Amino acid sequence: MKLLGIGSRINHPEYGKGVVTNVTSQHYWVTFIDNGLETLDIDDNFEVIDAAEDDVDTVSFYEVEKSLRDILKKWSDVSEVISIGDKWKGGKLIMQPGDENLKSSELPIDKFFHKITMVRDRLRVMEQKINSSKNLDEQEKIDLQQYITRSYGSLTSFNVLFKLKSQQFKGQSSK
Repeated sequence: MKLLGIGSRINHPEYGKGVVTNVTSQHYWVTFIDNGLETLDIDDNFEVIDAAEDDVDTVSFYEVEKSLRDILKKWSDVSEVISIGDKWKGGKLIMQPGDENLKSSELPIDKFFHKITMVRDRLRVMEQKINSSKNLDEQEKIDLQQYITRSYGSLTSFNVLFKLKSQQFKGQSSK
């Protein structure tokens, strides 16, 4: 079996589509669109979309990562790759109703986290559209921005799920 090179594109049954950003003798480091950086065993089960097998040493990890970020920004509504905290990976969210006669519901926490980050990305897009709108006057823009800021504040309860503090929700400051 010939190893994939840096820049190869794959589709993993659990993590989705990604790009190989580093190769070792036993592992591929793959940056996935929805799941960030994951390390896969060389013999892991995934579909190869586009194999890069040439002189892979000529491409640096930084160049591949930068290219991937640029592609994601250009072709998706996701502004950056957001990672869930390591302690939550593979976990589940259990919703238990107050009525004991009703059945509880479970959801993989990774899927829940993805939905939360999508809400944040859409709020950011809305902010950009408000700021660039020619149909709103300045006071209307300020009012709408305050609603969005308060929405971020309502979402701060989910900050515990984020791997990086810099990517967490920030509400309106009390200062």
